[in-house]
Amino acid sequence: MKKSSAIFSIPVLVAALGYFVDIYDLVLFGIYRVPSLKSIGLSGDELESVGRLLLNIQMIGMLIGGFFWGILGDKKGRLSVLFGSIIVYSIANLLNAFVTTPEEYMALRFFAGFGLAGELGAGITLVAEILKKEDRGWGTTLVATVGVSGAVVGGLLGTKVSWQTGYIIGGVLGLLLLFLRFGVFESGMYKTAKKEDAAMGSLSLLFANAQRLKRYLYCMLAGLPIWYGVGILVFFSPELGKELGIVGEIKPPLAVTWAYVGVTLGDLGSGLLSQFMKSRIKVIKIFIIATALAVACYPFLRGADVSWMYFVCFLIGTASGYWVVLITTSSEQFGTNIRATVTTTVPNFIRASLVPVSLIYGALFNEWLGYDKITSAMLTGVIVFAIALYSAFQLKETFGKDLNYYEH
Repeated sequence: MKKSSAIFSIPVLVAALGYFVDIYDLVLFGIYRVPSLKSIGLSGDELESVGRLLLNIQMIGMLIGGFFWGILGDKKGRLSVLFGSIIVYSIANLLNAFVTTPEEYMALRFFAGFGLAGELGAGITLVAEILKKEDRGWGTTLVATVGVSGAVVGGLLGTKVSWQTGYIIGGVLGLLLLFLRFGVFESGMYKTAKKEDAAMGSLSLLFANAQRLKRYLYCMLAGLPIWYGVGILVFFSPELGKELGIVGEIKPPLAVTWAYVGVTLGDLGSGLLSQFMKSRIKVIKIFIIATALAVACYPFLRGADVSWMYFVCFLIGTASGYWVVLITTSSEQFGTNIRATVTTTVPNFIRASLVPVSLIYGALFNEWLGYDKITSAMLTGVIVFAIALYSAFQLKETFGKDLNYYEH
């Protein structure tokens, strides 16, 4: 198969469209947090406190779902996850349009997160295993670039349609995508592993070996800045902007849109750069440092026009767009028999890291130590970037690595 035709094959394109719907649905709450919570009777400080709780519940759902779908992907196949996960989160988002209480909202955000947890990992695993090692980076870059643009579409729709309609669109898009999945074939590497009766999806292979466990943790911790930037500085930009004295109203859909325009460009840039540099790890280090520099611009927005807030959201998104390279690296770090488990759980651990990160930001610095929100956010960032950069230096290079092997 020629390089160009392999990269644009049906499995790659379907994985890209699946990630598009995944990201669209993932950022819906950030886009519609304020109007949806107001419509069910909340106001004032509840919009931030309950909003943070709902976001954390969604991330916990993703964490649990990551293990469920990851193990299923190794035991039953990559395709089983691509079908099952999209059904769960599509139905959850459809029902989310009709919530009337915070408790209903919490339950559906949990199940939406649980379903969303399987999409990216299964797609990247499948793409990594069906493409030649020289083409993997091109394929996963395509998946990520198309995928993260789903957030841009979600942000634009957020300024045009009601929150109920936004959730319904997400659910319908997921169910429509389900029909495209019937043309996708299973990974040859996975079929071979099953025939050879390798231990598939065994957590003991991951957690009982110290070196393997460290490698797994470093993959997750290197991604901490991504969801710190989006989940704290972008999603809660209205509250942070108020404390900064931003001139003009900060609209969450526009903040998310500008951030993910940046993420789309960043993922495309980091993916291409890793191919040209023939290195994943160097690119991850470069982008972590770039994200820290973008975040450092935040306190200097005091008294600035709202357009500058959107610009900094764009910068943070662009710099944190090393998601594709990090997840591809995670997939390449482990053997075929636990690859889906790793590739599915790592991004969901990174997303779920928003729970402790938001607790550090909201509870430790702001509520317990009494710092203002901006200082709290920046101090939280210092911790996040220190851990991420250390972890990136511990990872081994995987560019061009042969993936047809097993963990024993």
